[in-house]
Amino acid sequence: MATQSTQQSYELMVIFTPVLSDEDYKNEQKKYADFVKDHGGSIVLQDAWGLRSLAYPIQKKTTGMYFVMEYTAPTDVNAKLEIQMNRDEFIIRHMVTRLDKFALAYNVRKRTKNQTAASAS
Repeated sequence: MATQSTQQSYELMVIFTPVLSDEDYKNEQKKYADFVKDHGGSIVLQDAWGLRSLAYPIQKKTTGMYFVMEYTAPTDVNAKLEIQMNRDEFIIRHMVTRLDKFALAYNVRKRTKNQTAASAS
């Protein structure tokens, strides 16, 4: 049985309301990155996708500000994070996914490929 202090890898995807200013959008991203760090986690990658169309309307909105964060944290952090996100009026959807070794390997390959492509251009 795993203990509460076991570090796991996770990916958080958040869709913020599209009415956020750029500054508010950055502050919201920082808030959740800081939350993970303050609770014993570490950030692997933050990726702000910006404004994207939604597959279907949510709360009468057809677009949202997407943010993806990959992090490692103790297993009990996600329950606290969930409470914070449910209280946040700027979030219209969120999802936390635990990453297994295959997902981690895929993300590393994807990052390496993107860095190689960026340095080649």
